[in-house]
Order: sequence, then C-alpha cells, then structure tokens
Amino acid sequence: MRRLRRLVHLVLLCPFSKGLQQGRLPGLRIKYVLLVWLGIFVGSWMVYVHYSSYSELCRGHVCQVVICDQYHKGIISGSVCQDLCELQKVEWRTCLSSAPGQQVYSGLWQDKEVTIKCGIEEALNSKAWPDAVPRRELVLFDKPTRGTSIKEFREMILSFLKVNLGDLPTLPALVDQILLMADFNKDSRVSLAEAKSVWALLQRNEFLLLLSLQEKEHASRLLGYCGDLYLTEGIPHGSWHGAVLLPALRPLLPSVLHRALQQWFGPAWPWRAKIAIGLLEFVEELFHGSYGTFYMCETTLANVGYTATYDFKMADLQQVAPEATVRRFLQGRHCEQSSDCIYGRDCRAPCDRLMRQCKGDLIQPNLAKVCELLRDYLLPGAPADLREELGKQLRTCTTLSGLASQVEAHHSLVLSHLKTLLWREISNTNYS
Repeated sequence: MRRLRRLVHLVLLCPFSKGLQQGRLPGLRIKYVLLVWLGIFVGSWMVYVHYSSYSELCRGHVCQVVICDQYHKGIISGSVCQDLCELQKVEWRTCLSSAPGQQVYSGLWQDKEVTIKCGIEEALNSKAWPDAVPRRELVLFDKPTRGTSIKEFREMILSFLKVNLGDLPTLPALVDQILLMADFNKDSRVSLAEAKSVWALLQRNEFLLLLSLQEKEHASRLLGYCGDLYLTEGIPHGSWHGAVLLPALRPLLPSVLHRALQQWFGPAWPWRAKIAIGLLEFVEELFHGSYGTFYMCETTLANVGYTATYDFKMADLQQVAPEATVRRFLQGRHCEQSSDCIYGRDCRAPCDRLMRQCKGDLIQPNLAKVCELLRDYLLPGAPADLREELGKQLRTCTTLSGLASQVEAHHSLVLSHLKTLLWREISNTNYS
C-alpha cells in the first residue's frame, strides 16, 4: 500500500513539483487540463441523462403487451396479430425510437427485414410502474361503436380523409382500398375489431401518408398490421442515425457532425448522385399527386435512405404532411412574426402583421429545402468539371421563394435541369 501511494504521488505530483521548483506552472497547460476535464464531465453527464431515459424511449415490450392484450380481448385484429401474439413469429430487434410515444424497431417477419412501428402515447404514464399493463381501449379503440353500419363507417372514413387530405375526387377510391385492407381475412365483411383497428391506424400520420403514397416507388411499402401497430419494409440503407447510433446518443450530435458522418460513411459520389435523383423524383411525387399536395416539414439527411441498388427511399414519413392539414393548422393562427407560423420544423407561412394571423400558404417550397440538403450531400466529392455548374444550379434552387402553391412552372424547370445534370454525369457508367 505504501508503494502504491508513493507511485500515485510521483505520477500526479511530480510534474507540479517540478513546475514549482522552476517557479511557475504554465497557465496554458492548466487551461487545457481544465477544459479536458470539463468536457469529460459534461459529456459523461449528458450520456448519463440520455441513458437514464433509454428504458422509456425503447418500450417495445410495452407496445406488444398492449396490442396483444387488446387482440386477446377481441377488441382489435389484423393480418399480423396471430404471428405477433400467438405464434411469436414477429422478431423485435434493434430499437430505433427517437420519441417515447412512437416506438420504432427493426425486426424480422416471414423471413423479411421489416420495420415495426407502434404508438403508445396513452400507454405511457410517468406515475405508473414501468411494467404495468396500460389500458388504451377506452381512448384509442373507441370508434366505431357497436351497431355502426358499413355505410356509416364508409362515411366516417370519407369525412376523415376530406379533413386531412382535402375534398378530392379520388377519395372514394381510397376509401374502397382502406375497407379492402380492413377485411384482411377476405371474408367479404368488416368486423367491429377490423373497423376499430383501421380507424386507429388512420389516426397515425405516417400510416395515412403510406396509404396516400402507396403507388409511389420512393415510399416504403406497408406489409401488415395489428391494431395500430404496423409493419413496413425494412429500414433503408443510409439511415445511419438509426443503425449506427443508439437512440440515447442521437440528440448529442450537432447537425454539422451528422452531415460529416453521412459523408464519411455514406456511398461513393456517383451513388449519391443516383440517390439525389430519386429524392428529386420524390419531390415531384409530392407535388399534385393523386391525393393532393404534400409538404416536407423536416428536411434532414436522416430521412435520405436508399435500397441495395441505391434507389432513394424515404426513411421516415412522420414529418411529411398533407397540404390540407398544414393549411388547417396555420390559417388564422395568431402571430406576431413569421416565426410564429411554423408547422413541424421548417414549414413556414407568412404572418399578416395587420391582422396578426398566419396565412395558409407556405413561403418555401419543398424543392428549395431539398436543394439546401443536397448542397451538403452532393458538393463534397463532386467531380471537378461538374462542381461549379452543380453548385450554381443548387444555389438557384435554394433561392426559390414565393408561395409554395404558386411556383409550379419555375419549380418544374429547375428540378428538370438538376436531374438532367446529374443523369448526364452518371448515365454512361456502371452507377446508372
């Protein structure tokens, strides 16, 4: 023990003793030591805080208990229920949740990589025991009620879609598809449990978007559901924020580091160009599609996913919103300045300062926000003979302004030029 104390004394105090013998200890060295220790302390504290919430952030077991409880009571049903709750054939793997209320896991079902999504807002209660079985049937699965006819249920769905997507002539066809999906066992009737499940699913923003964009190649395909839990195609490649980082660590990284990691660990530049073309095509799909116009209200590299062949796939539709929903939220909302008129993270509308109300039209179109994203995604590593022209076109694109609903002609022209420039660079190579 005495030798150990002496060794510690020599290691820790000798440098200071030497400094004292020389009459001073360099101030710069002290500053560096303090900064390092401060960084370690703050970093450790932040990691501890985020890890302490991990059990709340990743509660797939709670989600499964809730869903299966409702299934066994006959309250809900769906194409995945038997495999999930009786045969245990749905394998939950990595937690990808970024918020406690929306559980996201990678998984395996029928030998396919899938993404499992389930909302448990009503189930989470900070005062309840962590493993308590929540009861949501009175809140989430309350509609339709017993005695509702199929005609009345059809009208319920149609009214809901009109509010959220707008009064479009294509909605009756979408209602038919929803009712067809509800009858998962193909017995030509929709039971109360099937109706409750589909109605609960429609309350999930991403599920509504999946239905609206199901014919588009850049949105994930819906594979099955049980109650309001649903399965989609597996997480696309490129969603490194879910695959590489633990959920507790994601908020710790600044956006600059996110972009740097995407460039370091992302695909080669020609593949990035192909992915970018797919993203531009997705922007076209959102503009005046079969079920109206949609706005991207959180444009980040985290949502830039791609398949094994480097075709773009939208990794997360949570922050894509129908025009009707955005307008309903913003129009007439009290405001003092434009920063008061924001839906999601970056869907911004002008503020009428005279009336002190938000207007319904957005200032910045989808394409301008996507081009801001592509500047960080495409310019680093771009071929020297392309970089100047590409940078010029992306700058032009990011300056697109005016109301999002009034830039269709210019929007289409700029988008077409960008796609042509990128295709010309990779069209005669193996990357096309």
